[in-house]
Amino acid sequence: MNKSERFIHINKRLHEMYPETPIPLEHDSNYTLLIAVLLSAQCTDKRVNLVTPELFALADNPEDMSLVTTEEIRRIIKPCGLSPKKSRAISTLSKILMDKHEGQVPENYEALEDLPGVGHKTASVVMSQGFKHPAFPVDTHVHRLAQRWRLTNGKNVKQTESDLKKGFPKENWNKLHIQIIYYGREHCTARGCDGRICPICLEINPGRKSPIINSKA
Repeated sequence: MNKSERFIHINKRLHEMYPETPIPLEHDSNYTLLIAVLLSAQCTDKRVNLVTPELFALADNPEDMSLVTTEEIRRIIKPCGLSPKKSRAISTLSKILMDKHEGQVPENYEALEDLPGVGHKTASVVMSQGFKHPAFPVDTHVHRLAQRWRLTNGKNVKQTESDLKKGFPKENWNKLHIQIIYYGREHCTARGCDGRICPICLEINPGRKSPIINSKA
């Protein structure tokens, strides 16, 4: 298959395998989604989902969270790792949302990425899954599989995002991001496949004898 054929085949296969794509992080608003995605940095979604019920029972909106001490936030989110940095970010961004955005999560990349602890990937998740704007957030799963499927040369996540946007239909971006994550966790894990083992890797790399060496994000 050439690259265009791989994009078409992968798009079709992922839609067959994952017709429904609930967001892995539990949330009930754009604010709780933002906080959950922030917490997921270097942490599993499963662990985040174990921690956020206690945090959101304490405060599930910027106004209430801005009144919670950083120490209390840190105590709750400690299992997610990087708790000093993340607790400060949650506290500060909540105050900024109250002071500059009338308590609402802003609906644009520039304002989102100005918030502490919010990088481009986090902003992309909020824009795509929260506000339903077409976006293609690239996390470790997406970056790894895009390389194994030879959709990008994977020098960095910015390039991976650009290449995936060029190859996949825009109307499918938001769903594909989640589908690739599901597939990566179930079939094409970091250690469980090297570009020659999982179903899609076998389909698009028939006869491949050498493993694909991934470049880190």
